Amino acid sequence: MSLPSPNLDDRRFQQFVDDAKRYIQQRAPEWTDHNVSDPGVTLVETVAHMADQIVYRLNRVPEKNHLAFLDLVGITLFPPSAARTDVTFWLSAPQEDAVLVPVGTEVATLRTERDEAVVFSTVGDLTVVPCSLGHLMVQHRGEAVTDRTTDLAEGEHLMCFSEAPAPGDCMLIGLTAATPHCALALELDSRVDGVGVDPRQPPLVWEAWTEDGWQPCEVDRDGTGGLNRPGDIVLHVPGGHVLSRNGGHEAGWIRCRVTDPLPGQPFYTTSPTIHSAEAYTIGGTTGAVHAETVYDEVLGESTGLPGQRLRLEHAPVVADDPPVLLQTAADDGWQDWQVVPHFAGSGPGDHHITLDAATGAIAFGPAVREADGTLRQYGTVAPKGAVIRARRYRTGGGRSGNVARGAVQVLRTSIPYVSEVVNREAARGGVDGETVEEAKLRAPITLRAQERAVTLRDYEELARRAAPETARITCLEGEEGDHGAYAVRVLVVPQAVPDPGGRLRFEQLVPGDALLDRITRHLDERRLIGTRLAVGPPYYQGVTVVATVHAFRGVDTDRVRRQAHDALYRHLDPLTGGTDGKGWPFGRPVQAGEVFAVLQRVPGVELVDEVVLHPADPLTGKRGDPTDRIDLEAPALVFSFDHRVRVIGDNA
Repeated sequence: MSLPSPNLDDRRFQQFVDDAKRYIQQRAPEWTDHNVSDPGVTLVETVAHMADQIVYRLNRVPEKNHLAFLDLVGITLFPPSAARTDVTFWLSAPQEDAVLVPVGTEVATLRTERDEAVVFSTVGDLTVVPCSLGHLMVQHRGEAVTDRTTDLAEGEHLMCFSEAPAPGDCMLIGLTAATPHCALALELDSRVDGVGVDPRQPPLVWEAWTEDGWQPCEVDRDGTGGLNRPGDIVLHVPGGHVLSRNGGHEAGWIRCRVTDPLPGQPFYTTSPTIHSAEAYTIGGTTGAVHAETVYDEVLGESTGLPGQRLRLEHAPVVADDPPVLLQTAADDGWQDWQVVPHFAGSGPGDHHITLDAATGAIAFGPAVREADGTLRQYGTVAPKGAVIRARRYRTGGGRSGNVARGAVQVLRTSIPYVSEVVNREAARGGVDGETVEEAKLRAPITLRAQERAVTLRDYEELARRAAPETARITCLEGEEGDHGAYAVRVLVVPQAVPDPGGRLRFEQLVPGDALLDRITRHLDERRLIGTRLAVGPPYYQGVTVVATVHAFRGVDTDRVRRQAHDALYRHLDPLTGGTDGKGWPFGRPVQAGEVFAVLQRVPGVELVDEVVLHPADPLTGKRGDPTDRIDLEAPALVFSFDHRVRVIGDNA
């Protein structure tokens, strides 16, 4: 599909005539007859008609030729990308039968006076499998498992681990069924309190047995404080959970394992005990995409001629596999057609089509006359009169789908026994479609690179094509000592939606393995032989600002403190911070002087008294010595970590 050409004909015949008449009034006021019957006006209209034709053509030449050239070299507009997230469906109560959440179930954000609801649809079927506790076993480090199911049924107080717990001790819970993608609730009753650990950060990890071994479970809620008191624990079981045999029993196994404590973290002095236990599923999690699914859209009938073009009713089309399932009516049912990027490799019998995702245009294969006079068909032609339909495709996408965690709360498709839905992590990956102006800026880089990475700029451009949903990508020459000779280091910063309050969490800035693998594969096919690739996240230098400011008389100090914190987090943001609001530059140092200026601009601040910077480790929370300047290496970005602002007001 060609790039849309703008309408540059902004002057018309009548405008030329009106301009000429106004000029006549100024230079020849004695000429008063401006009616069409006057010979002079006839001459003016003749010249205006000729000027209209000349200006019409000349004004269109530069822009139109530019766009036509881009179309000839294959520059088309990139379609928008759709944001994706995982949504959890919570049951109103545990059920005896499985609850099915079908693919295409629609959920949305709340609609407000200013914002429309953002709609997501699930990308796969979700089955919430009912289960119960079938077995309970204990395994001390290096020893065989011990079945304590009978003791639990008799109401004994069982030690979860060895009497003096050690890293590696496990408590194994056998479920009556495998519960992949489900939310599992464990109700535990214990009579032992205060066994030495910090209830907010116990040295425990919950895991589930999958086809790939033990995989961690996400702990949604731990009401036991690390098995310190009676309560319930809600776990999100990974997708590969399967039945397996352990200790002579087949079950869906979940285990609680004691880990090595972190530096300064208290450890168990006595093993916690369990008096009773119960397990059941209360929900499930599946992926969702910011798009609406369209089913069974009739596009028309086949003309039986090569190169037929059709257009979907809804555009743009969100990337899927396949992006659109096109079918044509046949004698024995419906014939599926495969979407291909081009017809270069299509034979006369291949059911191939192309799709312009940005506009929704679908094209069947053309027939091309060869040099010897024969006619070659690229892709087969649908029979004449055959009905053509789009069985399924998704439409939507864009930046509006990047919503914060907890924003998806509305269940648009009614499902029995499902009471609520929520996204436990922010949706990300949504990118608006490319504009014509952006395509013109991209074209010179594309023509220079030609799908080959030579310079660092080429690597950046090709990496952005592989993952347009990323927030920032930069390429640096790799250090020979770290990555070997002739190495290129590609730094990837994923999209991240701040939590309410504008705060980013460190884990949001770490790109996933799937994203890094996709970029690596794309660049590996296009790099020069002998060039080493290192694709990964940048180094994040945590920065803590400790400041003291004075507020004007009568100003609410709590409000000033909140606004000061917001200003610091906003300025030191790796995605939208910096002086230009496009993200903190890689390798740029942080200086106390500019932080002074940021705080001084906060409404209500009369005087910035003191600013001290502390380098910090976002993982451990450890802070360094105070300084007035924090230098960053070339592959490093800043990360705001727990700023502290003291506001002195009337009551200080």
